[in-house]
Amino acid sequence: MKKDSISSAFLKNVAYLSMLIDHFFAIVFTAYMNETVMVNGAPETVQNIYHIGRAVGRTAFILFAFMAAEGFWHTHSRGRYLLRLLVFAVISEVPFDLAFQGSLFDMEKQNVYWTLFLGVAALCLFDKLRGYLALQIVCVLLCCTAATMLSTDYAAMGVLLIVVFYLCRDSFPYQFVVGSVVIYLGMVLNYVLNYWGSGFPISVYLQASTSELYGLSAFYFIWRYNGKKGRQLPKAFYYWFYPLHLLLLYGVALCLFPRGL
Repeated sequence: MKKDSISSAFLKNVAYLSMLIDHFFAIVFTAYMNETVMVNGAPETVQNIYHIGRAVGRTAFILFAFMAAEGFWHTHSRGRYLLRLLVFAVISEVPFDLAFQGSLFDMEKQNVYWTLFLGVAALCLFDKLRGYLALQIVCVLLCCTAATMLSTDYAAMGVLLIVVFYLCRDSFPYQFVVGSVVIYLGMVLNYVLNYWGSGFPISVYLQASTSELYGLSAFYFIWRYNGKKGRQLPKAFYYWFYPLHLLLLYGVALCLFPRGL
C-alpha cells in the first residue's frame, strides 16, 4: 500500500490490537509463567514468547500519543475532549490496579488515561499561551512533572511525546527523529527514577530502555496516515475498551492461573 493510504480508523485498530496483545502477555501470560515457575520453572522458549508478545505491544502507546495529538487538533470541543479523558482515567483506575497490581486501589502506578489527559492538558495550556514561550515550556514541564509524580503509564515521556506529535504535525521526519529521541531518553529517565539506588550500572538502564524501541514500527503507520477519519467503530467503544479489556484479562488470569497472580 502507498503512502497516505491509512486512515485514523486503521491507526486506532492497530493501536488497540497491539495493546490487547501486549496486555494479554503482561497479565494472562505472566500469570501462567509465574504459576509454571512455582511448579517446575518456566522454560526459555516460554520466556522468549513472552518477550516477543511484549515487543509487539510497544507500538500501541506511540500510536495512542499520535492520536491524542490528532484528536486535540480535530476535536470540536477541547474542553469536552479533556473531560472525557479525565472521566475514563478515573473509571479505568480500578481495572488497571486489579490487572497490574492485584488490588482494587493502588497509588504505586496510574493508568495510561492519566498520561493522555496530562498530555492533552499540556496542549491546551500551550495553545492558550501562544506568544509566551517561557510560560508554554513551564506548563509542559509541569504536566510532565505531574505524570512523573503520579507514576502514570509512560509518565513524562508519554506527555512529551504527545506535545512533540502536535508541534511537529506538519513534518514526519521531525516527528520520527524527535519522537524517537524522546521515547528512548524518556524510558532511560523512567528506569533511573524508579530503580535508582538499586545498585544497577547505567548500562542496565540503557539496555532495558531499548525494548521500547520495538515500538518505532508505529512510525511506519504514522508515515502512511492520510489525515482522514475512515470508517470507525462508535466512539464509546474506543473509550470503554481500555477498562473493560483489563477486567476481562484479569478475570481470565484469575480463573486459569490464580496462583500466578
